[in-house]
Amino acid sequence: MPGIVIVGVQWGDEGKGKATDLLGERTDWVVKFNGGNNAGHTVVVGNEKYALHLLPSGILSPGVTPVIGNGVVIDLEVLFSELEALGGRGIDVSRLKVSANAHLITQYHRTLDKVTERFLGKRMIGTTGRGIGPAYADKINRVGIRVQDLFDENILRQKVEGALDQKNHLLVKIFNRRSITADEVVEDLLSYAERLRPMVADTGHLLDDALRRGEVVVFEGGQATMLDVDHGTYPFVTSSSATAGGASTGSGVGPGALDRIVGIVKAYTTRVGSGPFPTELFDEQGEWLRSRGFEFGTTTGRPRRVGWYDAPITRYATRVNGITDLVLTKLDILTGLEQIPVCVAYDVDGTRFDEVPVNQTDFHHATPILEYFPGWSEDISTARSFDDLPQNAQDYVLALEGMSNTRISVIGVGPERDQVVVRHDLLD
Repeated sequence: MPGIVIVGVQWGDEGKGKATDLLGERTDWVVKFNGGNNAGHTVVVGNEKYALHLLPSGILSPGVTPVIGNGVVIDLEVLFSELEALGGRGIDVSRLKVSANAHLITQYHRTLDKVTERFLGKRMIGTTGRGIGPAYADKINRVGIRVQDLFDENILRQKVEGALDQKNHLLVKIFNRRSITADEVVEDLLSYAERLRPMVADTGHLLDDALRRGEVVVFEGGQATMLDVDHGTYPFVTSSSATAGGASTGSGVGPGALDRIVGIVKAYTTRVGSGPFPTELFDEQGEWLRSRGFEFGTTTGRPRRVGWYDAPITRYATRVNGITDLVLTKLDILTGLEQIPVCVAYDVDGTRFDEVPVNQTDFHHATPILEYFPGWSEDISTARSFDDLPQNAQDYVLALEGMSNTRISVIGVGPERDQVVVRHDLLD
């Protein structure tokens, strides 16, 4: 079973990096297949905490080859900043492979992202302003800059000039900003070329060879199902394919090689940015969850919106991704609650919806129908088997599993690597 996809079930920040790290010792390759530096993974190794934004979390596991796939958009300044920071902390970063077909984020992408978001005013999407959306837009419009273009200066300059022909009109005439010259963009990009060259490869070919040898390849998704550009809460989504299907298109590996789809779901729900969120809390309980779970963005530091567990969303994600296993994270955060609400369905203007409404307007107006489960007060951070958990915690997990249409295989009971309860082996 060599091909394992890890995807977020909710709106991101579920703990995908921890799940990837959990598989680290038995993993040979870890591939980031979508997104850019607009999302982060926080991984705790012993007393050390690592915040990764662009790099696959597998870079922290000795012997694992980390890969940035063709479906990623890369800010080279961020990439080398992260590599230098990890190298300074004694992490071996020499194994990194970067797809020649991955697209690059340029100065004009970042500028357009910020001014466009401000221009939207109350209709803003909640973008991080890091240029991810504009870079993907250029990719689809076929005016993007790819990694391989850095090694042909004539081609690079032609592409940059072609992209700026239109973008400078927007910047100057619509947004009242200065124009950007091709020279400054080309000079900036070329400054990274020789450092990048040794990392660049036909990563799809490398991964196919690895899978044929029976090696274990983990495909690590950025963002999550409800932020997928096709299947998420559009338009309040990211600009890439964050579901399991994106693992194939974003890596160059055929879907037949994807044997296990692991969904990561928090024991409650969070999201960052604008958009509908039926179980969102605006009261003291919300502040309690945010503070206790330290729900602040790894990349932006923004406070996350918080709410109760949403069972219809988990069922939806299970269907869209073909999830075979769930990793339930942050169960320990709920310790101390007398009752734990769970959203089991929605009410939309008096009509009950047991599944996520296909109509975005309905979802926007949905209010949660809650079922309450008894809480627990015992410390569960030292639990290592399911039987170690208090009975009420076991009952809560089993109830969520029954609502999810798939099994809960791993339960997170703390932030460190070994703070997990394994019910089913993810590689079995």
